[in-house]
Amino acid sequence: MKNPLIWLISFYRKNISPLKKAPCCKFVPTCSTYALEAVKVHGALKGTILSVLRILRCNPFSRGGYDPVPEKKIKKIEFSAERKFSGKKSAK
Repeated sequence: MKNPLIWLISFYRKNISPLKKAPCCKFVPTCSTYALEAVKVHGALKGTILSVLRILRCNPFSRGGYDPVPEKKIKKIEFSAERKFSGKKSAK
């Protein structure tokens, strides 16, 4: 699912975006660059959600500016060196 989205965004950037008269994106990086990076970093589902939210932020009331793709959070698994047991032995 990720590759068709990347192809679609790339198609837009190469064929549709140049038809606009002037660059009109308020944000850096542009929305299409943001979408491409979001899909590559976060995958198809979360990348699409992030891209849609970014496009919704691009409105006349927004100031724009620098808005990078958030980093992918790595889940930390904590291992405890000391495990607490109740002290009871299991009955066998």
